[in-house]
Amino acid sequence: MKTFATAIFASLIFVTNTGLCEDKSGFWKQHTIDASEKALGKLGADGVRLADANGDGLMDVATGWENGDAIRVCLNPGTEKARELWPGVTVGRVAGAEDAVFADLDGDGQLDVVSCCEGKTKAIFAHWAPAKADDYLKSESWKTTEFPGAKKAKQAWMFCLPFDVNRDGAMDLIVGSKGGGAAVSWLRNPGKETARDLSTWKLVPICKAGWIMSIVETDLDGDGQADIVFSDRKGNRTGVFWLKTTAKAPFFENEVLLGASGEEAMFLDVVDLNDDGRLDIAVAIRKDVIGYLYQPEAGAENGNWKRTSQAAGVPQDLFGGSKAVRVADINLDGMLNMVVTCEGADKKLSGAFWSTFYDGVLAGELAYHNISGPEGVKYDRMELIDLDGDGDLDLMTCEERSNLGVFWYENPTR
Repeated sequence: MKTFATAIFASLIFVTNTGLCEDKSGFWKQHTIDASEKALGKLGADGVRLADANGDGLMDVATGWENGDAIRVCLNPGTEKARELWPGVTVGRVAGAEDAVFADLDGDGQLDVVSCCEGKTKAIFAHWAPAKADDYLKSESWKTTEFPGAKKAKQAWMFCLPFDVNRDGAMDLIVGSKGGGAAVSWLRNPGKETARDLSTWKLVPICKAGWIMSIVETDLDGDGQADIVFSDRKGNRTGVFWLKTTAKAPFFENEVLLGASGEEAMFLDVVDLNDDGRLDIAVAIRKDVIGYLYQPEAGAENGNWKRTSQAAGVPQDLFGGSKAVRVADINLDGMLNMVVTCEGADKKLSGAFWSTFYDGVLAGELAYHNISGPEGVKYDRMELIDLDGDGDLDLMTCEERSNLGVFWYENPTR
């Protein structure tokens, strides 16, 4: 994979000749996965999290509907039917969901769902999958229970990462919150024998926080052991942080600030930006910045990561404020691009676009290609995934304010 820097001459010609523009072929075609419906609690879809829930090799999606109360799972029907509504099930009804993610909590081989809630609820719930795979799409076969330890902490829970912290084979949860008493914490799984008794799960604070956005599992330093990177957008110390794991208690070293200090760091992506074999980080920074943090040659633990930004920022006369970023080769030209979803995309502003990846200074302007058009206001976390099987990456996301639901945009490259 070439980055922009490795093909700078050819790319500069494209950028300076094209200028700031829409994709003249039109916006990407939108396909609804799960539609809003007030009577079913499906309002304000907030997030998309992927896993293969039914073992067919296809990525399924879990979503919490924050302005309703539905926690939903939709099963990927395959490439031929991906443009239709996906088969779905409401696995629970809880208010104020900010996140919903798949996790096999009791080790029975069936993927359960965990939801994190803010607002008045301030709780974390386990939605237990039925024992029989044939019952997975039957709402009445699911059971919802609440984690007492999380409720007792009285925190507004924002994000959850399934992660086996102590390497005992039982899936733990790394959870992040916002507001008073916010933290990144470890919900410790007691083991499959008692996992369904949520009173036996222990909440262990790892570090203080202000408003957690992303929590990502990644082997940042390349030592063969998965670590955690997270973004914090509010409070006394904001930015992008690294939690290195250890083999013995307390299982985490002190968090290391990697960059974007004092900035409002939103959703992030971990990717090798400069083709040097080391993982770097792209992060959306409110309101109009896409920041890049480059891992130093001395290693991730150095903490002195080079910080740059996408040239010219996010044009606020065309798009909303930056919410999430992913970096990949979108148009199959062998070079990296950035894909951005936005919030505050009011009136004629658009909520999703892709652009040439370039963090230097240009004499001209970058080309920005409009994906969504003006429909929608508050887009959220996204996934880049080939849903129609044509070899290019499509964009899956959701929209909260205009109730566009859960959907995907079809990449027109192929």
